[in-house]
Amino acid sequence: MFTKSAPVLVKAVGEADGLSDGVFEAIVSVFGNVDSYGDRVIEGAFKDTLADWEASGNPIPVYWSHRMDDPDYNIGHVLEAKELSPGDALLPDSLKDLGGLWVKVQLDLEDGSSSKARQVYRLLKGRRVTQFSFAYDIEDYAIVKTAEDAEAVWELRKLRLYEVGPTPIGANQETELLDVKAAGYRAERLTAEMKAGRVLSAKNEDELRKAHEAIGRVLAALDPDDDSKASDSQPVKDEEPAGAKSEEPMGESSAAQLRLLTDLAFAEVDLI
Repeated sequence: MFTKSAPVLVKAVGEADGLSDGVFEAIVSVFGNVDSYGDRVIEGAFKDTLADWEASGNPIPVYWSHRMDDPDYNIGHVLEAKELSPGDALLPDSLKDLGGLWVKVQLDLEDGSSSKARQVYRLLKGRRVTQFSFAYDIEDYAIVKTAEDAEAVWELRKLRLYEVGPTPIGANQETELLDVKAAGYRAERLTAEMKAGRVLSAKNEDELRKAHEAIGRVLAALDPDDDSKASDSQPVKDEEPAGAKSEEPMGESSAAQLRLLTDLAFAEVDLI
């Protein structure tokens, strides 16, 4: 599971804009442009996942900053969601030529609900939160380079959407699992780009090899009580799906070291 954040374009909030109390509309993903992740989401990427959500009869949940570990942070649900083509009347003028994913959200403001939803509502109305994020998996993509692109970009063609929600700029409240998967995503992305012709400098290749050796030392030093219980009973299978993760957590200190090493390694590579 990955997350993507972007400045939120809130179209309307609450009764002042002709909506019910606790309701807001926003564009949460823009089509056609290259975002800060180096990705380009294309129109149609959400078509199938929105149809799946509608068929299930379940609403798309709205979380504050991906805090899925606490039910109080499940602050609402999506009333409507649809892809907007270029020129759609719901698009602001700045996005008329691009299109995007539009959502209409109901926050939980009824009596007895979490106060967090009411606070988020105040932040949105006061423009004190200006970023939105969503969690997703990539089901289809291509690495492309058009005449307008300075370098090859990931064109995201089909995504599976899990949740959406407002988030403060620069927030990083994902769980350890999401942190590790993000590192795996960078590794997968770099591998694909190298297969497509990207060349690493000798310096960056050396940095990766050093990071590989350092990560190996961290893994070798893990407390057996922390993460090797499963391996005591059976060997790790080579055919285990990519991205699979043991249910047994690492020790906190070792996990932090591992995340730091992987982040440092890929930070170096991303500077190429």
